[in-house]
Formats: sequence, structure tokens, C-alpha cells
Amino acid sequence: MSARWPDPDRVIIDRFVASLDLHSTKSRTCYAQVLHGFQDVAERYHVFDQEVLLVWLRESAERRAPSTLLHRTRIVDRFLERLVEIGAIQRNPVVALRDECNTKQCMPIWRALASQDPEQALAELRQPRPFGSVLGEMMAEHVAMMRRRGYKYTSQPLLLLRFDRFLQLHPGPEAEPLSAMVDRWAATNVTRHHAEECEKLQRLFAKILRHRDPSMPARRPDPRPRKEAAKQWRKPHIYSPADVRRMLDVARLYPSPRAPLRPQSMYTMLLLAYCAGLRRGELARLNLGDVDLQVGTITIRQTKFFKTRILPLPDSVLVELRAYINARQRAGASQDARSGLFWHERGDGHYTPEMITWLLSDVIRRAELKPLQGKAGPRVHDLRHSMVVNRILEWYRTGIDPQDRLPFLATYLGHRDINSTLVYITVTQELLHYANERFRAVGAQCLSLGREAQP
Repeated sequence: MSARWPDPDRVIIDRFVASLDLHSTKSRTCYAQVLHGFQDVAERYHVFDQEVLLVWLRESAERRAPSTLLHRTRIVDRFLERLVEIGAIQRNPVVALRDECNTKQCMPIWRALASQDPEQALAELRQPRPFGSVLGEMMAEHVAMMRRRGYKYTSQPLLLLRFDRFLQLHPGPEAEPLSAMVDRWAATNVTRHHAEECEKLQRLFAKILRHRDPSMPARRPDPRPRKEAAKQWRKPHIYSPADVRRMLDVARLYPSPRAPLRPQSMYTMLLLAYCAGLRRGELARLNLGDVDLQVGTITIRQTKFFKTRILPLPDSVLVELRAYINARQRAGASQDARSGLFWHERGDGHYTPEMITWLLSDVIRRAELKPLQGKAGPRVHDLRHSMVVNRILEWYRTGIDPQDRLPFLATYLGHRDINSTLVYITVTQELLHYANERFRAVGAQCLSLGREAQP
């Protein structure tokens, strides 16, 4: 709760609108009009609190459409934050409600206040406080400890927060054992995915308890829930070389009149995603200085598991990469070694991983390999799976034993060990055919020798 409105002369409004550097006179007029109207309401009250927000919303709703009104709340939000920065008010009441409801954004608060029953809407919006359950302190301490040790530790806290939210919304009896809490959570959903989550949670709590008391016996993991959940996973699509050539042709001719460099950028992204097996995040983080055309390598820095690797590239890929870098320079891109390899004119010049996924997915759709709408069909990450399968097929065709080359392939992909690479080996009919032929040529003789040795 703040005191009376602090700007009777309305000087702060004028300064705030001038500081925004709005290029349009119409925009400056709109901002000033919204803020003066808001102050007209605020000055009628002795205390600046939630009631002021409600009255302003009700009076504005009589003259404005709901979408326009919610858009104008953003202007008020920015102004209130400025008042807090300069010390004119102690706290923004919208932020106070946001913290009370444990939401990250202000717009849900404004929508609740603008509804027919604000109190009910705010009550429905309220979320439990993170790590506010009976086990919350223990879970929060474990997350903080793991991050101090240098782990990213992003997925495990999300699992713990979901369990923490359940415990707050469905409290059990006092002195309830941990196993009973997990059993109650497991009973809320009978899907295979939730069963796998419960198994992960039990493993995680076993680790937490052992950190607190090293004398506790280790818990033996149960592999069955994961195997059951894996049956529902979508199998990766293995692109044939002809599919990849079709996608490259589509990317090169991609319609982009406002960004002439984009088709060549997408073409090069596809090339590196398939030929080098790069993840979408690795593509987004590539800088110009990571490419060494003289040596013929590309450096992938600090990716999954905090690894950095230097990848040699085929001559054909280097030719295309050199052509893209030349086109990038002609387009006026920054030549700083720290600038993004895949550059565009807006923002900071980098493509985000999400934008890369959207663009390459659109290429897959235009190549008629994916439905026009929805998430069904081949994915961008399947290019990485395809690279592994097609490379093994090529080894079979040239008479190379893939078993001897898998450690090198694991290193090239940035995996910790060969087991991670084995996940990418999807058994196709062609791969099965070559494997059977190799067994017939090598392994079948061993079986014949074994039969001859029998008396």
C-alpha cells in the first residue's frame, strides 16, 4: 500500500513520455492520454492501492474494447515501475499482487482485475509458493548445492517443483513418510509417463537423502517404468540422401524478399545439421570465429555436458560454408569473430534455437516430408539421427566394421560415451540387410566351426 499519488503537477508523466523516445506524435499523445486518465482516478483516493486499479479498469472499460484496455495496462505498468525506480511510490500494487499470486508476469493480474469477479479471479490465479511444502526446504537446499557444484541442474528442479506443488495443494497427515507422499502423487495419474516421473523422483530423493546422510544404503533403480514409457516415444524419421537433397533445394529457393540472406542461411543450417550432426542450439550459438576455413574445421563450444569439440568438415561442406560467409559479408553482417555465424538484420543478429526450428520445419513441410500443420511427422532433430544411420550404412557399403568406428562417431556427436550414440541408431530395413550380410560373411563361419567341433 502506497501513500497518496505523488505527482500533483504531472511533471513525472511528461518526463516519462519524453524519455521513451517515441518517434510518432500519435504514440506520445496516446501514452500521455492514458497516463493522465489513470492519474485522474488515482488523485481521487487518499491511498494508492488495488482499489485505484479496479476503478480505473471499470471506468476505462466503458469507453474501450477489452483488447485495447489490456494493451493500455502495459503503458501503466511501465509508468508505475518508473515511479518505483525514482522513489515516488514504495511499491507497484500490480507487482505486489503478482508476488502474492506467485506468477511471473503482470498481464494475468490485469486480466483478473478486469474480470467480472476480481477477487475470485485472483484466488484462482494464486499459485503455491515455490518449495513451500513440508519438504520444500530440503529440496531447495539440494538444488542450490548442485548448482554451486557447477551443474546446470534445470530438469530436476522442475520435477521437484511439480511434486512440491502437489504436496501444498494436497497436504497429507502429519509425520507422513516420504514413500507415502510419492505413492499419493503416483495415484493422481496412471499414465506411463507419470510412472516414469515417479521413479525419477524416488531416485532423486534417494540421492538427496544420501547427501544428507552418507550412511544410508543406495537405492536400486527400477528400469521398468522407463521401458514402458519408451514404448510410447515417437520413433525418429530417417531422412534418405534424396530427402536431404530435396530439403536443400527447397531451402536455397526459400521465399524471403525482405531478408535476401535467409535462404542461404537456412541452406547452410541444414547442411551443418545433417553433415555435422549439430543440434539446433549448437547452430544458434555458432560464431563467425568458430569456423576455420584454412584448417577445415568448425568449433562447437560449451554445448551439452559443458563440452567443446572441434569437428573436421568434408571439402564439399567447406565449399558451401565459404560461399555462405562471402554472401554474409556482402549482406553487411558484422565481421567480428564473436558475431553470430547465422546473421540477420534484426535484434542482436542471432537466430534463436526456436526460430531455427521454425524455419527448418517450414522447409521440411515445403519439401512435402511433413504435414502442413501440427507436430506430427519428421522433426528437425531427426537430421541428427539420419546422419548417424546413413553414416553407418556408408561404412557397411565400403566394408568398414561400424563397431570399430562408433567411439569416433560418439566423439564427433559430442556424446559422453558410446551408449548415448547407440540411442541414435534406428534399425531400418536397409541397415538390417547390411548387418545380416556382414554376419553371414563373418559370424556364420564361426557357427559352422562350432558344429564341426562337436563329437
